Amino acid sequence: MHPLAERLSNQDERALAKAISLVENDAEDKLELLKDIHPMTGRAHYIGMTGSPGAGKSSLVNRLITHLRKQDLTVGVVAVDPTSPFSGGALLGDRVRMAEHFTDPGVFIRSMGTRWSLGGLSRTTKETVRLMDAFGFDVILIETVGVGQSELDIMRIADTIAVVLNPGSGDVVQVFKAGIMEIADLFIVNKADLPGVPKLLAELESMLDLVKHDAPWRPPIVKAISVQNLGLENVWKRMQEHFEYSKESGERDARRKTSLEREVIEVVHDEMMKQLMEREAEDNGWIDEVKSGAIDPYSAAVKLLQDYMGSLERKGMGR
Repeated sequence: MHPLAERLSNQDERALAKAISLVENDAEDKLELLKDIHPMTGRAHYIGMTGSPGAGKSSLVNRLITHLRKQDLTVGVVAVDPTSPFSGGALLGDRVRMAEHFTDPGVFIRSMGTRWSLGGLSRTTKETVRLMDAFGFDVILIETVGVGQSELDIMRIADTIAVVLNPGSGDVVQVFKAGIMEIADLFIVNKADLPGVPKLLAELESMLDLVKHDAPWRPPIVKAISVQNLGLENVWKRMQEHFEYSKESGERDARRKTSLEREVIEVVHDEMMKQLMEREAEDNGWIDEVKSGAIDPYSAAVKLLQDYMGSLERKGMGR
C-alpha cells in the first residue's frame, strides 16, 4: 500500500495535504496512490454548489460548514476558482471567505483552479474529492466557479447538486440554458431579503412545471440569507432528503457508476496524451512540416497516432 494511503486511513491531515499536492503535481506515483485509496471511498455525501457569479455561493458554503459542524459532522471543502489564461494562476479568494474554519480540526479546505477545464472541474479536483472521501469526511462540499452555459462537470461527481440563484440576476430563462435546469437537485434562492424574490420563485416553479413535471424527484426551492445565517437548517434538511431519495431509488449508485466510467476514460486519455507528448518532444519534426505546408494538420495528427500505436505494438502492448 502507498505510504500516504495508509496514513489517510488513519486520518492523518498532513498526509491528506501531501496527497492532494501529489495529484496536483501529477507525480509518477499518483495512480498508485489513487488505486490504493479507492476501496476507502464511497462513504461521504458529495454536495455540489454551483450557480451564477455573485450568487453568494462562498458565503453560503461558509455558513453551511458552521451548520454541519453543529451537527457534529466533519466537512471537506473543495473550492474551485477560475484559472488565469495569462498567468496560469488562480486568486483562490474562497479561502479568505472561509478563514474562520481554518483552525477547526473537523474541517479541511482546499482551493484550486479550474486548470482550463471547459466543464468547470479539472481531473485533479475530482481526484481531490476522492482523497477527502478516503480520509473519512462525512460531507464533501464542492464549490464550482460561476456557472455559465458549459460548466456542468459538477454533475459527474456530486450526489446532490444545489444551484444557487439570487433575485435581480437577470432573465431566469438565460440561467437555465444548456442543462443547468436539468442538473439541479435543489434550488437555493440566496439573498432572499432583496426585492424580486416572489418573481424569481414564480419563474422557477413555472420552469419546473415544464422541465420536471413528470420527474420522480422535483427539485425543492429553498430561500436563504447567508449573511444573516438564515435558512441554512432548511437547506441542509432538503439536501438530506435528496440524498436519502437517491440512495433508495438507486440514483446515487447510478450516478457514481457513470462517474467512474467517465473517470476511467479520462485517465486513459490523459495518460495517453502525456506519453504521446513526451515521445513527440524528442521527435517533433512534424511541426516544421506543418509550418512549411508540406503536410496538413490532420494528416500530421493521423501520422502521430499511427506512430504511437505502432510503438505500442512493438513493445507488445498493442491488440
